[in-house]
Amino acid sequence: MTLKEKINEDLKAAMKSGDKVRLEAVRGIKKEIIEKETAEKRETRGDLSPEEELDVLVSMVKRRKDSIQQFKDAGRTDLVEGEAAQLAIIETYLPAQLSEADVAAAVEKMIAQMGATTQKDAGKVIGALMKELKGKADGALVQKLVKEKLPA
Repeated sequence: MTLKEKINEDLKAAMKSGDKVRLEAVRGIKKEIIEKETAEKRETRGDLSPEEELDVLVSMVKRRKDSIQQFKDAGRTDLVEGEAAQLAIIETYLPAQLSEADVAAAVEKMIAQMGATTQKDAGKVIGALMKELKGKADGALVQKLVKEKLPA
């Protein structure tokens, strides 16, 4: 079952159950997928690839996390709760997240593999890691670990 099919099934289930938060989150995912398909004029190819679907979800998670931080900074706890609930639902469609220890091991392996020695190499290492760990690790965590491992 593709992500798009799963979203349609979950949308129907959320409508039947009356779960407004889930319904809003799933509708948002469906909207983002449709917008990406139409923005790229997919008449010839049809649906998004699994990687492109993952890109949509990762982008949505990042936006939700940014919104939550901004609402916290503004003292709007009512909005933080709504965004956090939707974030949790969106994250259920992502692959399982790696633990911090697993990400640290991947960071060390990539640093050794690329021969990185200073902070100047951090961008290359982070870029390669984010391609490898796409959707499985938070970018902020990867960046933090790479900067900790590489000397200044």
